[in-house]
Amino acid sequence: MLVGHIDVGEILSRDKLVERVAALKGAGQRIVFTNGCFDLLHPGHIVLLEKCRSMGDVLIVGMNSDRSVEELKGPGRPLLPEQERAEVLAALAAVDFVSIFDEPTPRELVAAVLPHVLVKGADWGTYIVGRDDVEARGGQVISLQLEPGWSTTALVETVVERFGNRSKVESG
Repeated sequence: MLVGHIDVGEILSRDKLVERVAALKGAGQRIVFTNGCFDLLHPGHIVLLEKCRSMGDVLIVGMNSDRSVEELKGPGRPLLPEQERAEVLAALAAVDFVSIFDEPTPRELVAAVLPHVLVKGADWGTYIVGRDDVEARGGQVISLQLEPGWSTTALVETVVERFGNRSKVESG
């Protein structure tokens, strides 16, 4: 890889991501980081990711592992396995790198990457995991308003309401 050249859509382990970020920072690239479950990708996610990407040269998405999503969201989640969720995210033009984390929060990943900009949806309020690490090194933490009307949980509830049981979904 040439320093400064990004192969869009790479899914990287934490160690590989840290190596790549070091080279990119050395080349003067501004690194932006956001995270989430991204269980069912919807327009609200796309808008958030595009806004994140506009804040720097490289967008890294930390994505919760299957175990982490189930711990956060409960039984029956995630709807899609982590590899498939990562591939969908990596296919988006706004996303440069995806890294899956297994911990309940992305704090360790944020601390390893130390982005210039850490972004989270405003639904998290002022408590943004990794804030202390990023701000201690002169980075910026931004809370973005979410697109109204978009929620993965609400989408799941709508599907259940509309289709009721599994046999209706399978026949349609």
